[in-house]
Amino acid sequence: MEKNQASLLLQQQLKHLCKNPVDGFSAGLVDESNVFQWSVSIMGPPDTLYEGGFFNAIMTFPEQYPNLPPTVRFTSEMWHPNVYSDGKVCISILHHPGDDPNGYELASERWTPVHTVSHLLDLFDFELFCASCFSSIYGSVLGYNGLLCMMQVETIMLSIISMLSSPNDESPANVEAAKEWRENRAGFRKKVSRCVRKSQEML
Repeated sequence: MEKNQASLLLQQQLKHLCKNPVDGFSAGLVDESNVFQWSVSIMGPPDTLYEGGFFNAIMTFPEQYPNLPPTVRFTSEMWHPNVYSDGKVCISILHHPGDDPNGYELASERWTPVHTVSHLLDLFDFELFCASCFSSIYGSVLGYNGLLCMMQVETIMLSIISMLSSPNDESPANVEAAKEWRENRAGFRKKVSRCVRKSQEML
């Protein structure tokens, strides 16, 4: 039952995203027979070191979605403090809900099945959605509508775009990249430029 609900929800999300594309990223299925694995392409944000890049990634959803978050792994080469060497993205919104056992994150910063408008404004500091669209956190998968479902994937992708714009070097996934970001910005810029060029060559 849980898997069927997740599958239906993801189909709705992808359909909505295809009909209502969002600037900065695109998404589709890796395999048409598997709705739990998406292929996403992220454009490097303007006025950042990643500008001009087209970075591919795989988003894998668990059968327990949306109660548990997906994982996102870049398949394009990526040099960033919050991306592991294997391409896996490490940001708060992709961490399991609840308290952080290491004490680095607030529970409110981690994954929740649905984000309220106020939480989205806290995350991105600008108005992403009309406040009248929804007003509370829904507790049942069956209660989600198209807009509400879409918001979850969109929030993840916007969080990753925000990560590219503003790396967090306080609790890095890639310690070497974080160290270089802090101490050798020219060297960091050179590595990122190489990643951007490689991503362009793959188009």
